[in-house]
Amino acid sequence: MKAIVLDEQGGLERNPLHLKDVPIPEPGAREVRIKVNVCGACRTDLHIVEGELPAHKLPLIPGHQIVGQIDELGEKVTRWNGGERVGVPWLYKTCGVCKYCRRGQENLCEKAIFTGYHVDGGFAEYAVAPEDFVYPLPENYSDLEAAPLLCAGVIGYQAFHATGLKGGGRLGLFGFGSSAHIVIQVALHRGFEVYVVSRTEKELELARRLGAKWTGHIDDDMGILLDAGIVFAPSGQLLVKSLAKLDKGGRIVSAGIYTTPLPGFDYSLIYPEKCLTSIAHTTRDNVRAFLKVASEFKIKTHVNVYRLGEVNQALLNIKNSRVSGSTILKTE
Repeated sequence: MKAIVLDEQGGLERNPLHLKDVPIPEPGAREVRIKVNVCGACRTDLHIVEGELPAHKLPLIPGHQIVGQIDELGEKVTRWNGGERVGVPWLYKTCGVCKYCRRGQENLCEKAIFTGYHVDGGFAEYAVAPEDFVYPLPENYSDLEAAPLLCAGVIGYQAFHATGLKGGGRLGLFGFGSSAHIVIQVALHRGFEVYVVSRTEKELELARRLGAKWTGHIDDDMGILLDAGIVFAPSGQLLVKSLAKLDKGGRIVSAGIYTTPLPGFDYSLIYPEKCLTSIAHTTRDNVRAFLKVASEFKIKTHVNVYRLGEVNQALLNIKNSRVSGSTILKTE
């Protein structure tokens, strides 16, 4: 099969990802094999490729927003019949027995395995995954529309819940890439006002089209204070500056798996009762809950489509903020 392979981590300017012919994977006893139609790409892939996240497997096929059809079943699979359209997100497998798994926080599992990081992912024509970590997709989305739901949507939804906001309020989104352009639609659907900060006019224009009440840069005056904010951009400086936009008792949630170091800041930025926290990965319950929300109204996913062999350029465009919305690789 055709697959994108990372042999050695390095800057995308050096084209570290290569299109190769590799054997088609066979599913284990409780795994399914998926004929991949499309797979999303995001900043997590960028961090893996460039080495900001340490390597756990090399060579590696990245990719963790897999959409396709089940084409082969492991001998002990009971949840699937074959032929179903499914999605595979970042969380590939958990141990089920550590203290985090036992108390419903499997996203913090001490032995968690992640798709396209610890095991081969979806930048390929075929992929395998455990049957319990594969999900049916809402029928009202095409493959291209569904792929961003599996990472940008799932992570954004988890971050949205982590703000603790209920019943309306003022939500800030700092950085307006793949995840934020989905979260804004969920937040507006639930009656929130949304304020968007970005460095690029292309992202701010998309935010305005999607219904943001205010758009601007981090040092601009919003004219109000936020009840909560989500920081998507991997910038420690932005995390600190976002605290100054919060009202009393507000919360800033970092949605990234990586960020640059946080500069020192004055205590007044977290007083009185302001909170700076983060989310990590996701849970199966969160994936199911978000996909249910996505089935209730049509989230408009803005996508940039590339062929497999264009993956280096696709990720370089994400790195340099040349695109807005989500990036998708097609296997055909």
